[in-house]
Amino acid sequence: MVDIVLLTLGEDAQCGCDGGACGTRTPILACRDALRTSSSHEVRTVVAHDDKEIDAALRSLPEARLIVATAADGQLRAVMRRLVRMYAPAPSKRPSDLPGDRTIPDLPPIGVLPLGPDATDLATRLGLPRSPADVAAAVLGGKVRRLDLLRNDGGSVTLDGALLGGVLASGGTGTFLARVEVDDHVLADGTEPVLMSVVANAERYATVDGLPLVTAPSIDDGVLDVAVAIPVAARRLFRRPRVEIQVRRAHGRAVAISPRADLPFVDDGVEGTLTHKRSWWMERAAWAVYVP
Repeated sequence: MVDIVLLTLGEDAQCGCDGGACGTRTPILACRDALRTSSSHEVRTVVAHDDKEIDAALRSLPEARLIVATAADGQLRAVMRRLVRMYAPAPSKRPSDLPGDRTIPDLPPIGVLPLGPDATDLATRLGLPRSPADVAAAVLGGKVRRLDLLRNDGGSVTLDGALLGGVLASGGTGTFLARVEVDDHVLADGTEPVLMSVVANAERYATVDGLPLVTAPSIDDGVLDVAVAIPVAARRLFRRPRVEIQVRRAHGRAVAISPRADLPFVDDGVEGTLTHKRSWWMERAAWAVYVP
């Protein structure tokens, strides 16, 4: 029986990464060898190119331990999206012991093996080990840290955060109209121009182009943080008005964003376009990672 699955996403997987097999094989093989040298566990390496192949690798859980080799945060999100889909019960079959603020049970812990030197990725911000040997030791040690994730009604998840609007593909900036509601609090009513909006579970989009949007977001505090940046003309006596950026903030359990037109966004590093209302909600301590 396979004890540890070392999963890598191939270039065809919808994970928002660029190039080849989504990273080099060297750290993957080094991690495999470290696992085999340090224990009697059987280790199987898997390359998944689509959701079906990701699902096949996940079926070994929770009997086997899983390590996801990631060259981009979008890869980790792609795996977690399938893991949530696999474990989420139908509303009509909700377990009686499921916490009232959760729609999914505790997901099996995973190991994270970063494939690149990116000092801004989620693994770095969480303080997770980066070397193959350290990742192997953490997985074999079995110590876990439980973390929050966000589900959305588009059928996906957000681990770190989503940025809506901001810099356009042309390199310029523009505004958009959207209604933004956090629980029962309205941050934007859909009639005033919004420069950008952030839905944050962690710190990736806490500050954008030097502008502080959300303050001290935490991936294990059980709440999501939302901000909208709105350009406002500041009146000055005997002088031309000056445009200032007003940031409105709120936090809670859920947020709904209703754009008035197609709205570009980036979610855990993966680009997309929001064409209709989307809601994100908090799943407190739903997933877990192996830590030293």
